[in-house]
Amino acid sequence: MSLNPKIKNRESPTAPAGRRKGAWQTVLEKGAGLLQTTAPLKDFDVYVVGFHCAKGEPDFQMEAHHFCRMVNGDLLQCVLFDGNTPDANLIGIEYIISEHLFDTLPADERPYWHPHNCEVLSGQLVAPGLPEKAEKAFMKQLVNSYGKTWHTWHTTSHGRPGMDLPYGDPKLMWSFNRDGECDESLIEDRDRAMDLDTAARRADRQSLVERARPQHGVDDMKDDFPGSTPVPGVRDVRGGPRP
Repeated sequence: MSLNPKIKNRESPTAPAGRRKGAWQTVLEKGAGLLQTTAPLKDFDVYVVGFHCAKGEPDFQMEAHHFCRMVNGDLLQCVLFDGNTPDANLIGIEYIISEHLFDTLPADERPYWHPHNCEVLSGQLVAPGLPEKAEKAFMKQLVNSYGKTWHTWHTTSHGRPGMDLPYGDPKLMWSFNRDGECDESLIEDRDRAMDLDTAARRADRQSLVERARPQHGVDDMKDDFPGSTPVPGVRDVRGGPRP
């Protein structure tokens, strides 16, 4: 059950392989609750839901639930799950940095970091449970930011069966940066299950377009999505007309 009644539950799509918990595990969990600490996890209280695709793999798309901690004004660190209920599976990590920090990165590091402007301006990235004004203020801070995301467990990919264990190599994930890149049925499924309205958020965030500056990586997967179209305010630093 969700702790916030305004947030609709989103169940994990995959049951992990393994046997039921034994008695000793139950005792261990109770003891840990009394004697151990979860201090590093205490402030992971910023919750956002968006969509990722694997870099260079346009058909490898999924929904990702981010639980983040604000380290300072330029850095958030997030743990990623495939749902928001207690049995959700941990599928990866994301670090989010401001444009200011991105500009300090060496050139060979930058290709790991995806731009966020389309996620924000398209309405695809949402913060369930926040009042509208608070959510928009948070999204305003994410304009021009970047994320470095690794998925270690592929419990689901739209149209493909999920893995019941974290097999294989981690995947570097990327953002969607044009209309027509993210599968519309993926967005519709999330919105329906969580009572969200991506289109309404997109309309409301048009006032943020003027804040958006050209970003690195916007066109990195452009050729992987034939027929996709520009999103107003989302531009690559390598040029091109303002949509």
